[in-house]
Amino acid sequence: MEKLKVLNQLTECGVVAVVRANSQEEALGISEACVKGGIKGIEITFTVQGAEEIIRNLAANYQSNPDVVIGAGTVLDAVTARIAILAGAKFIVSPCFDQETAELCNLYQVPYMPGCMTITEMKEALKSGVDIIKLFPGNTFGPDWIKGVKAPLPQVNIMPTGGVDLDNVEKWIQNGCVAVGVGGSLVAHAKTGDFDKITEDAKQFVEKVQQAREALV
Repeated sequence: MEKLKVLNQLTECGVVAVVRANSQEEALGISEACVKGGIKGIEITFTVQGAEEIIRNLAANYQSNPDVVIGAGTVLDAVTARIAILAGAKFIVSPCFDQETAELCNLYQVPYMPGCMTITEMKEALKSGVDIIKLFPGNTFGPDWIKGVKAPLPQVNIMPTGGVDLDNVEKWIQNGCVAVGVGGSLVAHAKTGDFDKITEDAKQFVEKVQQAREALV
C-alpha cells in the first residue's frame, strides 16, 4: 500500500524536482523552495556530497507533511539504493536500468524509476516490475517521441527528465507522460541564491501540468 501511495503522490502532482547542488545547505534550500512552490516529489541525487544525510534531514523535516515525498536520484546500484532507503528515501531514480536495484526495490516495495532510451530497455524494465520509466535524457527525443513509444507500449508510464522546461512541459503531459522530472531549468537560480525564483518557477511547473491535464479531459 505504501508503494501505491507514493506513486499516486508523485503522479498526482506531476512534477519531481531533481536536486543537484554544490553543498548540503544549497540542496536543502532548493528542496524547501520547491516544496513551497507546490512540488511534492523531491529527488536528491547521489552526485551531491552527503546525499544520504540530506535525504535523512528532509525525511525528518517533512515527516509531519505526508504530501511531500523524498527520494534518491542517480542511484547506480543496489547498495546505494539500500543506503538511500535506510536514510528515508521513498522512491529510487536511476539514469539506467539495473536488475539488482529493481529486485531490491521490489523487495522493500519502494518505487524504482530507471532511465531508459529504447523500447527494448523499457520492455525489460516493465518485466522487472518497474511502474514508472524515466525517459533519459529527454532532450535527445522531445515530447513528440512519447506518442511513438505509447503506440507499441500503451501500458508504459513515462517520466521524462532532461530537457523539460516551462515552454514544453505541457506538451510532455499532453503527449502521455504521467509526470516530469525537472532539474537545471528549475534549480539553476540556486547559484545566485535566488530561492524565491525557484519557488515561483515551481508554482508555474505545477500549474502548467494541471492545465495540460485539464485540456485532455
